[in-house]
This record gives sequence, C-alpha cells and structure tokens, in this order.
Amino acid sequence: MNPLEAQLDYPLADFVPELGAVHEIAPGVLWLRMGLPFALNHINLWLLEDTIDTEDGPRHGWTAVDCGIADDATRGYWETIFASHLRGLPIVRVLCTHCHPDHVGLADWLCRRWAAPLWMTAGEYGFARMMSAALPGVDGTASLPHFRRHGAADPALLQQLGERRSYYPTLVPAVPEAYVRLQDGQPVQIGGHAWRVITGFGHSPEHAALHCEALGILIAGDMVLPRISTNVSVFAVEPLANPVQSYLDSLQKFSALAASTLVLPSHGKPFRGLPIRIAQLDAHHAARLGEVVDACAVAQSAATIVPIMFPRALDVHQLTFALGEALAHLHKLWYDGILERRCEADGVIRFRQCAR
Repeated sequence: MNPLEAQLDYPLADFVPELGAVHEIAPGVLWLRMGLPFALNHINLWLLEDTIDTEDGPRHGWTAVDCGIADDATRGYWETIFASHLRGLPIVRVLCTHCHPDHVGLADWLCRRWAAPLWMTAGEYGFARMMSAALPGVDGTASLPHFRRHGAADPALLQQLGERRSYYPTLVPAVPEAYVRLQDGQPVQIGGHAWRVITGFGHSPEHAALHCEALGILIAGDMVLPRISTNVSVFAVEPLANPVQSYLDSLQKFSALAASTLVLPSHGKPFRGLPIRIAQLDAHHAARLGEVVDACAVAQSAATIVPIMFPRALDVHQLTFALGEALAHLHKLWYDGILERRCEADGVIRFRQCAR
C-alpha cells in the first residue's frame, strides 16, 4: 500500500467480491464487480434493494447503479447474479452515474430485460446517446485532428486513432430512448432512504454521485477514487474546456460530508477518510500543475507534456487519456493567466510561460 492509501481506512481490508458474486456492504446495499479489458481492469457496481411506484402499483426489487461494458463476459456475470443473488426479485431501476462505457454500456440491455427505467442526468444521457450513435465530433475519429493540433505525430498512434470510429458504440451499442432526469440536490428515494444527487464536472459532462446521510454512504462513481486520480481531459467536442478547474471545484461539493462517510467508488475498494482523500487530490493536481509550469519555460505542446506527467510506457487507450489530461492541465494554467497559448506555423498549439 502506498503512503497516500495508508492514510485512508479500508473497513473491508483487501476483500473484493469475485466476478459474478455479491457482497452486502450495508443493509440492502450489494457490492459487485465486473471486469474491464483495460489497464484499469474492473468496475464496482451496486445493487440497492428498492420499491418504486409504477402505473401498475409499487414494484419491489433492486436499483442497479451502473452496468459494466457491453460484452459477453459481463452479460454472463449478470446472468449469474440474476439467477443466484437477487432473491427472485427484478431490477426495477437502472441508474447510471455517467456516460462512460464501463458505467452505461449494458444500460439498454438491463432496461429492456427488466422493463426498468433509466435514470441519468441530462448531460450524461445526451452524451451517451450522441457517442453511441457515433455522431460527427464525438465519434472515435474526432480525436485524430484534435490531437494532431496538440502535437501528436507518431504515425502508428495516428493510424490507430483514425481506426477508432466505432470504439464507443462497440462498448455501448445502444442507450434507452427515454430516461428519467437526475438533477443536482435532488432527493431520490431508494429502499426507504433519501439519496441526494451531487453532480460533478471535469471528468464527464454532468456526473451524478449519490449520498445517503441516514446510511452514511456516498456512491462516488468516478468523482472520488481511493488509489488513482480521476481522469480529467479536454476532448475534441469541447476544445477550449477547462476540466481541471471544473473537477477541483466539484470536489469541494463533497467536503461537507462527514469524515465517517463510507465511500463506494467505481474503482478500488470502499474506504473512509473522504476529507483526507479530497486534500490528497487537491495536492496531486497542484503538483502536476507545478511540473507543467516549470516545463513551459520553453514552448510545449500537450504531446510533449505527456512524458513529463506520465513517465511510463502507455498503450493507445492510455495515451489518449494522457494527452487529454496533459492538455487539461495546460488549459487551467492558460485560463489562470500563467501560460500563453499560440498556434504556431506548423499548425501545432503550444504553451509557454507568460512574460513577467
């Protein structure tokens, strides 16, 4: 365990549920894991025992929070859970924290399978629909000219980026055609308890975390992770975004929650010590920003910042996130008036320290 992790309290120590199994982490709250074909090889999902009102009367079952990607392995593990761990009860609601494939990939499958509604924020639902349809600007190939402008020049990388048009639709083949909107501060009744929606920005368009004061639980999604920092990237569809600032501002919305809150993250293990983790994440980004400022004593593109922020070998999947995150840190410093931004004669955008 690294020194930062050692500052947090992991009440279940190193325990994690096996794929296709569940663990009751609190009364009526089940923890399950699904695999991912990435370096980040898992996602935590949650089932909350629940009763919802329908036109035909109350329907008792489970609210599923996030879904996993749309692949045969994940469907198979869900089938095991349906058969062995739901006590014969249906899924009555599918609630997705945000639009990334590991969270929304099987939403349409689950909603159709159980005739259950999808609940999301408008920002996340809209982006999921756009990306699943591979609309121009948000399809996989949109990143190619975007990253070229920011210094990506490796032919193998550019070729692979150009072949990623169907990347998101492969993992999220469909999104339900209707949804129920979640909004910031909204109380959602789940299992006889009020869960308050806390929206966050920077990682995704309008991420929804859920806090239940009565249970002392925060379903944090990707907004607060215990071991790694949440990715914050500038993407082609919003090329002048300032996601680092948006993310840091969003973290403060969690700072009023009790230190005893049990945080259920989408990746990693459940933990306590939310104020400590927020301080760690603030310090992490401050350190990264300091490295970037120092590097920009000479002109730097996002591509040349990547090895400074991420000094290890990266595959294409990791590199796209690293480029986006490097650009996000450059943008914050640009918006703060610390760096200047210029498109130079070769068509590449570079940043350098402002003249003092």
